Amino acid sequence: MWEKILIETTRGTFEVFKKGNGQPICVTHLYSEYDSRGNIFADLFTAHATVYLVNLRGCGNSTDDLSKFNYSMTHTVEDLEAVRLALGFEQWIFAGHSTGGMLALKYAIMHPDSLVYIVAGGLCASSDYMRHPSSIYCSANPNNLRIKEILVMLRNPESTLEERRAGSKEWSLMSLYDEKLYDTMISRPNSGKTVSKRLDYFSYEELPTYDLRPELPHVATTAYIYCGLHDAQCPYEFSAETATLMPNATLQTFEQSNHFPFIEEEETFRQFVMATFS
Repeated sequence: MWEKILIETTRGTFEVFKKGNGQPICVTHLYSEYDSRGNIFADLFTAHATVYLVNLRGCGNSTDDLSKFNYSMTHTVEDLEAVRLALGFEQWIFAGHSTGGMLALKYAIMHPDSLVYIVAGGLCASSDYMRHPSSIYCSANPNNLRIKEILVMLRNPESTLEERRAGSKEWSLMSLYDEKLYDTMISRPNSGKTVSKRLDYFSYEELPTYDLRPELPHVATTAYIYCGLHDAQCPYEFSAETATLMPNATLQTFEQSNHFPFIEEEETFRQFVMATFS
């Protein structure tokens, strides 16, 4: 189990789960909520570092004060900076997957001096993935209609637990290269449920104009970018584009993975993580 701590900051109180030893690394996702079970992605870093798994504004027991702040990437990065300062760290590593990886890019743009480096994958630096037919979020993708139905159901507070579990399973199966891995995935301690209000803010307020590509060539932060070759959420070419744009980025390709290489090729992913600490 992960140790739960509440961090008092200048921007409110944030719930954080801590595990591991060594230099500090922050892990989070733009619209996920964690608990003491931790997270499969975050857990892979605990052999090399002290991981701080952060519940963002509006998630878990973290503040949901919106009188001055919102759920945008910009305000989220500033919230994470407040957590870092409250913990007393001059710098830390940041690791994120999917929209957590997008958040990593934004963090490197806004506060490069606060970061040792970033580990980010399964991401896109712009909203172009929403128009790529290989993405399940594109209207031209055969799974898009069902994904929309699932997202509507997950946003509905009247949805039953059974409906939510079934919908989440379908979403996961669309994002696995080998569907047989699903049972292995759900058998392990894990948290990270979708927080609809943050997902809605990203989808309707931020995503329509989301484009970090003009800024990335000016980011000197070391970036370890990774992606599954068969990623059905954020197609591989978008992670490759990001790595090409950033002057100090490298790209790790997981050839037998869809959106979850840290599950689908776990041992190879462990080696990738270990190499970032060398």
